[in-house]
Amino acid sequence: MKRFERLEQIRRMDPYKDSLEIYRLTAVYEFPWDFTRALELALYRTYAVPSIGRLLAETAELTDRTQRRYDDTALLLDAVVEHGFDGEEGRTAIRRINQMHGSYDISNEDMRYVLCTFVVVPKRWIDAYGWRRMSRHEIVASTVHYRTLGRHMGIKDLPATYEEFESCLDAYEQAHFGWDEGARRVSDATLDLMASWYPRPLAPLLRTSTLALLDDPLLRAFRYELPGKTTRAWVRRAVRARGRLVRLLPPRRAPHYARQNWEIKSYPDGYRVAELGTRPTPGLRGCPVRRAGTSEASPE
Repeated sequence: MKRFERLEQIRRMDPYKDSLEIYRLTAVYEFPWDFTRALELALYRTYAVPSIGRLLAETAELTDRTQRRYDDTALLLDAVVEHGFDGEEGRTAIRRINQMHGSYDISNEDMRYVLCTFVVVPKRWIDAYGWRRMSRHEIVASTVHYRTLGRHMGIKDLPATYEEFESCLDAYEQAHFGWDEGARRVSDATLDLMASWYPRPLAPLLRTSTLALLDDPLLRAFRYELPGKTTRAWVRRAVRARGRLVRLLPPRRAPHYARQNWEIKSYPDGYRVAELGTRPTPGLRGCPVRRAGTSEASPE
């Protein structure tokens, strides 16, 4: 297989009817490393919305059990990509996601914003650092994939196109990014987790490098000191250089799912999708009772 042969295959497919297969080819064959990094950043951005970051701090899941929650989130989203919306494992993953979210008082607007990050951040990351830019077929297929996920999650007023998702994300961040002490704790715990995957002496360098990849509004929301221009330039050049190197390598012949990432550490003996995630009890710490009239969405 030649380097651009899979892209040619994608362009022969229908980005609406074949959205899941195109998304799968893009995420697990063409850009598995980039999608992992981009979805990490997508979820991280949501902490800067105080209503989201504060709730995550109240649950203590992302401060006290950071690795486990990172793993569960990646594995649940991964199950949908690998098995589809109609497959048993994919349906189970969506059910678990809905059960967890249904235990908290989360606004539709916050849920929609989180979904927007899944659509927009990977495209922006890959365009900046990937071995090639995403094609229009891939952008449309990704949008359709996450619109489908959003419908299964019961999210209302979903954007219809990538451009609408992008506008929704930018407007929401401009209106809602802000400081929250609990959100900062969640952010610090996440940065510490990412540094923990590498030898301890590298932790300060890795933290600095991660911050150098973030934009100013995000850094200001958490009240981090802005990295210097030189630091940012070197870090971003290094990540772009990785993309150029990958472009020279043979295309991937086997899929690489998130469950195969070495950063996933909580389940050395395997896992069952039905057992992933939290099972919060309303009334206990970090689990507010839902407002009357709210209900949990179902993938049925």
